[in-house]
Amino acid sequence: MSPVPPLLTVDGLVAGYGPVTVLDRLSFKLPAASRTAMIGRNGVGKSTALKALMGLAQVRGGRIEFDGEDVTRRSPQARAQGGLGYVPQTRDVFPSLTVEENLVAGLKRRPRTDLEQAWQWFPRLAERRHHGGGQLSGGEQQMLSVARILRTGAKLLLLDEISEGLAPVIVQALGRAIRTLRERGFTVVMVEQNFRFAAPLADRFYVMEHGRIVERFDAAQLDEKMPVLHELLGV
Repeated sequence: MSPVPPLLTVDGLVAGYGPVTVLDRLSFKLPAASRTAMIGRNGVGKSTALKALMGLAQVRGGRIEFDGEDVTRRSPQARAQGGLGYVPQTRDVFPSLTVEENLVAGLKRRPRTDLEQAWQWFPRLAERRHHGGGQLSGGEQQMLSVARILRTGAKLLLLDEISEGLAPVIVQALGRAIRTLRERGFTVVMVEQNFRFAAPLADRFYVMEHGRIVERFDAAQLDEKMPVLHELLGV
């Protein structure tokens, strides 16, 4: 039996903003239906890595292959249409639209009946389905951002610090949703400073320093890697 090719391959990626280079020959591979935590201190390039994958940072070198195709030079819109989904730290929602309207906006080809899936993932949103996006708490807006991306049919979800600054009850709800995603075939990359949130959710860990991955290990090795994580992250 031939090996299953990775869903995402990043090879020697060099990227940044204007004259500033942030990613320094970043390389990694992701199998389908995996949950990866990309961790590291502030400013090491974690969020830039997700933006580069989505086409939102300037790529100066290297290659990004997604689902068997080279997407390095494709637009963000083309990448989204191809199955990449990105949830930024900014929790982008339409404040003047209701929760339900946010979930259907721009997705006319998706049947309204599949909103039931979103309500199952986030019952709190179902309770607030007729509330405006601007009336939601920060945590509820984060749930809505994740639910919107899920409704696009994305295969790979790029989640940028989705637990930051949220109440514990909301963080727990987001964690429960992420646990169910792998069972449904989604591949997830989480950029997180909150190691306590990421640790029980991920099946693999990439530790970043200076724009590249300096440690990589799977969940079974987490205990033995804690001294290294303490040194690198202070966890």
